[in-house]
Amino acid sequence: MINLCDIQHDPEIAMLMVKVHEYLGTMGAITHDEEHAIYVARLSVHILKSLNYPEREQQLAEIAGYLHDIGNVVNRYQHGISGALLAFDLLKRLGMPPEEIAAVIAAIGNHEERSGYAVSNIAAAVILADKSNVHRSRVRKEDAATFTTRDRVNYAATTSFLVIDPDQREIVMHLEIDSAIVSVFDYFEIFLTKMLLCRRAANFLKCQFGLEINGTRFL
Repeated sequence: MINLCDIQHDPEIAMLMVKVHEYLGTMGAITHDEEHAIYVARLSVHILKSLNYPEREQQLAEIAGYLHDIGNVVNRYQHGISGALLAFDLLKRLGMPPEEIAAVIAAIGNHEERSGYAVSNIAAAVILADKSNVHRSRVRKEDAATFTTRDRVNYAATTSFLVIDPDQREIVMHLEIDSAIVSVFDYFEIFLTKMLLCRRAANFLKCQFGLEINGTRFL
């Protein structure tokens, strides 16, 4: 069975991942590097494992989480769809069975908030893992005057993590935000669609989604 180690050690995939980070750097976009890919991969596994979903689904979520941003090598916009198409050929070459390829590319193709949908447990886990990775370490710009709203919100986030409670069937995103940089309103202004997608993803996993910012529960 194809696993994450096979994916990471494939030279073609490795080069595409490097180019994603390089090309997005020319735009000053937040990081979509190896660290982010591994974060999403590991958290996707943790979500499904905590909720007692099958081990192979956990492994496929790990692969999808690692590859979810690979489409940025083509273009920043609609990178979920282009990433799914790239992953189809890459995973087919590696010998992954068609039903597993379908599961992985569906998760990749549905992780963007404007067009995504939690179509499976794997897709739901990748959505939650990806959208929870909000942190100042992902901001590449050094001049605050050039920050977009997305940059400011990420830079203001000093802590972000998910807590999964399998007994209560609840998934809560915890954030610490420096209110001297942005307000909670600023967070919702740009990330409302992300939070709505997270709620749908949690619901697909038969869980409630919660959001806590600076110790205050909002959802």
